[in-house]
Amino acid sequence: MSEYVVLSYVDIALASVFLLLNGVLSLWLKLGVARNLVFATLRMVVQLLLVGLLLKSLFTIQSPWLTLLIALLMIGFAAREIWARQERRLKGWQGMAIGGTSMGASVGVVALVALIVLVQPEPWWHPRYALPLLGMIMGNAMTGISLSLDTLHTALNREQRAIEAQLLLGADKWQAMRPFIRQAMRAGFMPSINAMAAIGVVSLPGMMTGQILSGVDPNEAVKYQLMVMFLIAGATGLAVMLATLGSARALSDDRDRLRIDRLRKVKA
Repeated sequence: MSEYVVLSYVDIALASVFLLLNGVLSLWLKLGVARNLVFATLRMVVQLLLVGLLLKSLFTIQSPWLTLLIALLMIGFAAREIWARQERRLKGWQGMAIGGTSMGASVGVVALVALIVLVQPEPWWHPRYALPLLGMIMGNAMTGISLSLDTLHTALNREQRAIEAQLLLGADKWQAMRPFIRQAMRAGFMPSINAMAAIGVVSLPGMMTGQILSGVDPNEAVKYQLMVMFLIAGATGLAVMLATLGSARALSDDRDRLRIDRLRKVKA
């Protein structure tokens, strides 16, 4: 096994030249994304540097309670991101609770099975293994839930009259909303399906590439990547279904009425 290559901050700065070029071109073409690009870049750099320092401390302390606390904070931030990415959001506490609870339940169960049954680190809650695995699964589940809920809320708002007409004709809320629930679930599944279809042919995933660059045998890197992709797809699918059904229930009541009034549109 070869020794991994240590990158300097100068190397990182050179890698950012192409992103800087994107910013210059966006200004020249008046795309209106330069400000967002700068903000996202700065946020990414600060967040990753802080995470690096935090993880280094956690690896030294090795406390299960601190690991659990960081995991809960990750779920909380992800729930907020899910809520923020929707054009039409549920009002009140349910807006973040549905996405966060669905993701926390599905990702938590899948990550626990992976750590206890598959990876089997000692101890199983070691932050070196638990937090990176949780983060990879959670990031993809967050994207799936965001797409599914945004699709569902937009469709229910657009087709409000058609759904209410079906309810007046005797359909229950699940029958009336079923096509839009399916549409939302398909939207949430699509990123995982596309990623699995393209992996190895169109793209090499970041985790696998990083392992290979650090000197890990490619066959071993493939095994870990397959495991991670199965976990990601499984957790994302469960989270998407739970979140979509939960949101559909929140947008109706026990009398089979559609409650679009519980949605609010984000101001542009």
